[in-house]
Amino acid sequence: MPKQPLLVLGPLMPYLLEELEKRYAVEKLYEEKDALGFLETNASRFRAAVTSTFTGLKADMIDLLTAVEIVSSFGVGTDSLDVAYAEKKGIKVANTPDVLNEDTANMAIVLLLAATRDLVANDRFVRSGRWARGENAPLALGIEGKKVGLVGLGRIGSVIARKLEAFGCDVVYHTRNRKPDAPYTHYDDLVAMARDCAALIAILPGGASTQGIISRQVLQALGPEGTFVNIARGTVVDEAALVELLQSGELGRAGIDVFVDEPNVPEALFTLDNVVLQPHMGSATVETRKAMADRVVSNLEKYFAAN
Repeated sequence: MPKQPLLVLGPLMPYLLEELEKRYAVEKLYEEKDALGFLETNASRFRAAVTSTFTGLKADMIDLLTAVEIVSSFGVGTDSLDVAYAEKKGIKVANTPDVLNEDTANMAIVLLLAATRDLVANDRFVRSGRWARGENAPLALGIEGKKVGLVGLGRIGSVIARKLEAFGCDVVYHTRNRKPDAPYTHYDDLVAMARDCAALIAILPGGASTQGIISRQVLQALGPEGTFVNIARGTVVDEAALVELLQSGELGRAGIDVFVDEPNVPEALFTLDNVVLQPHMGSATVETRKAMADRVVSNLEKYFAAN
């Protein structure tokens, strides 16, 4: 029996591509010199497509996928996927939640500890020979007993909260609506929460509704002893204000995994000792990325088994 045709919209990790090719007749749109011409001729052959949060799925592409019934996306974020328009066109969009919760939460903790304990700055301090020359590194900050505010308390945020409790932190949170089952104090006012906290961790979806929610005012309220961690999306923070306040010391420290214009990072951050930078590595472990790839495949298999 011939394999079902499958359209891959953008580059994928080798393991996932191999697993898809075992099961489907994979065609790679991103390798076509004339992608539009290819779709005009071949779109009717594909009932399914695969994308990623990096490649995305915009309305103009959805209009070209005239026979596609399901798009399976590698990643949990949907801010680069026009899910509402896809559903309007009768296309189901599936992603890969849950399997990345633990490792993404771990990255939040890593960034919080690395920033508060001056991990990167002290690494440079040792490598530069300053310790050997008899200099002393400045004292860092602890987190035990400190109030840490989560901006977002979804799947990943809840895991972060559990891990913070193990470090002896007092967890509080800000969401649009209070979560009745959450055993943590809820703040309606994000600025007030920032003012009361030693650290803020952003873990909420990207998109228009959350753009710039971590404003200059929020960061200023966090203050010169405060630490900001972002593992959400670069768009949720006023990035220009973040850079300026880190430079001036009005914000104490930051650990940043996501940026507005990835992979471009504001160069002003490169020389700062009070910020830890990561290249969007929240879920980037071998184990989690394999689990995400397996979910992409299983999403397709479950759909075709039922349809």
